Amino acid sequence: MEDILEVYKRPYDANRPVVCLDESSKQQVKEVRLPLPVMLGQPERFDCEYERNGVSNLFMMFEPLAGWRHVEVTDHRTARDWAQQVKWLVNERYPEAEKIVLVEDNLNTHSPASLYKAFEPQEARRILENLELHYTPKHGSWLDMAEIELSILSRQCLSRRIPDQETLRREVNAWEARRNEHQSKMEWHLSTEDARIKLKKLYPTLPDSIAELDDKAA
Repeated sequence: MEDILEVYKRPYDANRPVVCLDESSKQQVKEVRLPLPVMLGQPERFDCEYERNGVSNLFMMFEPLAGWRHVEVTDHRTARDWAQQVKWLVNERYPEAEKIVLVEDNLNTHSPASLYKAFEPQEARRILENLELHYTPKHGSWLDMAEIELSILSRQCLSRRIPDQETLRREVNAWEARRNEHQSKMEWHLSTEDARIKLKKLYPTLPDSIAELDDKAA
């Protein structure tokens, strides 16, 4: 946890951008009956029946200090899908960066091994050398700001029935463009010092004998 908090304290550096990555899914749902139109004093009304029309994955890449995000809609969330997103970050989004400081949760596909599954060893190594990887702890994915940005996307754009992947991609692209136009940033306020007080229960408890030795040494 403290590793992630220290990363978030870093000032903005275009040569070493801090990028958070996370993924989510969205089920596509078709209507089986036309919704009733909006009327005076009545919202648009939908029938409780619907038709499932597949599930799409959404990769969220978010640079909080720059107010930039990109959402890629894919069919799957495999190791190779993750590797393709990371390659895009290295080749297309930040080709001039010294290192991309990549923050993500500890899902098993979020690893250097995934690059070697997707690309030839030389290419996998080239991509990896452009990354500085940081992982949130187990049960600590809330530390990944991309997860927060996905929650905003869900509330502002996806909290309704979307019939197919084409519509989903169009709606997500419009949301992304609006957020990026306004350069909607995110300020992180939880520091390492605050965490040691507010989240004290997450830290291991040292035996009294060790604590006493530390006090004497101090």
